[in-house]
Amino acid sequence: MNNKQAPHKEMHISKFYPGIAWFFLVLILVCIPGYDLPKVDNWLIEINFDKFIHVGLFAVLAYLFMLPIIRSGLSQKEKGHYFIKIAIATAIWGLTTEIIQKFFIPGRSFTLGDCLADSIGGFTALFYSRWRLFKTGNKP
Repeated sequence: MNNKQAPHKEMHISKFYPGIAWFFLVLILVCIPGYDLPKVDNWLIEINFDKFIHVGLFAVLAYLFMLPIIRSGLSQKEKGHYFIKIAIATAIWGLTTEIIQKFFIPGRSFTLGDCLADSIGGFTALFYSRWRLFKTGNKP
């Protein structure tokens, strides 16, 4: 077996279970009908608090998929490529959840602000993971 294949072996699917679980949690949350969502104070609406929730949910989602990559034996360059792919996939998932809400979930709608917040979450995880990777010098 050549050395380029060996690092990929250690990335067993089980290392991605936390990210997969979080993915389905996000799906469940975005599928809650609008009339079942808790009512919030006006000041939370004024500061767009829901955008912070979107950023947080999608940052955690992306990071949970990046963490096994950080801990893998891949080169820094390969890890960086995976981080970018995961961040882009997270942004696409955010757009998809907004489309799901618009067409399939009563009382929910599509907003570009939520899409942007979801993307910011994914790219926040990207920047944090890259910082962590280079800070630790490729150590787990």
